[in-house]
Amino acid sequence: MVGVISLVTGKPGRSGFGSASTAEQVTEGIDASNLTAIVTGGASGIGLETARVLALRKAHVIIAARNMVSAKKAKEQILQENESAKVDIMKLDLCSVKSVRSFVDNFIALDLPLNILINNAGVMFCPFKLSEDGIELQFATNHLGHFLLTNLLLDKMKRTAKATGIEGRIINLSSIAHNFTYRKGIRFDKINDQTGYFNKKAYGQSKLANILHANELSRRLQEEGVNITANSVHPGVIMTPLMRHSSYLMHLLKIFTFYIWKNIPQGAATTCYVALHPNVEGVTGKYFVDCNEFKPSAFASNKQLGKKLWDFSNNLINSISKA
Repeated sequence: MVGVISLVTGKPGRSGFGSASTAEQVTEGIDASNLTAIVTGGASGIGLETARVLALRKAHVIIAARNMVSAKKAKEQILQENESAKVDIMKLDLCSVKSVRSFVDNFIALDLPLNILINNAGVMFCPFKLSEDGIELQFATNHLGHFLLTNLLLDKMKRTAKATGIEGRIINLSSIAHNFTYRKGIRFDKINDQTGYFNKKAYGQSKLANILHANELSRRLQEEGVNITANSVHPGVIMTPLMRHSSYLMHLLKIFTFYIWKNIPQGAATTCYVALHPNVEGVTGKYFVDCNEFKPSAFASNKQLGKKLWDFSNNLINSISKA
């Protein structure tokens, strides 16, 4: 109930920020000039706002996007506002294992450090469709692609953290929709089956996977003693291009729930807070809503489910790579 009241009123939580806070407000005064960040899906919506604000705080931002025309426009938009911004664009299609591997190879070839990885890109409420690798599209894009991307970039992040002494941060964009998933949380045995597929639950499943991934990754990094944190965030309910498959339903819903919707600068706030704010230093394996820690669902807190998903994801990627 407290969370709902804060959401409606915009009242700040323990962090000093709340649902009404914007990305610029939560990063005010922060100098990120010594940081390099990758933002997936940074060509539009809250991904673009995240990239813009990180660049505003002087971070070197790499926008990883599937649509390079949109990515180029995003870069131009950021540079128009901020001529000194350090922004690069790179091709990445998260529903393709081949594309993910190619992106990582190209990034490593640049010989840049990597301090921050923001797994922001996603698709939402899609009709049933399989990726080029034969994986249900929402699970492939929202979870599996980011899982592989993160694993392939981990060594670079570890080396950067060790060489600079600066904490690395990995942020997975999840959603409150992780509460609305299939009966067992993840349909491990039917992940690619059209039978029983429901686009809303499939989205919730992928967002649950985002939290489980961040939590299990956090556990492994802590066990290894690595100076990298992994957290997940719910950006809020925002009308962005992500909702293109259900725009009529969302516009109708917005009429009756207008008081909980955020604008894009507010939607990017929690991501930017967890990525840059000193209050979050050393905080790992947590789920954030409105720039404050929040308790996720029982499924999302299930460590065994997280370990099972980790092994399942690795096996799935291995089977694709061998095909």
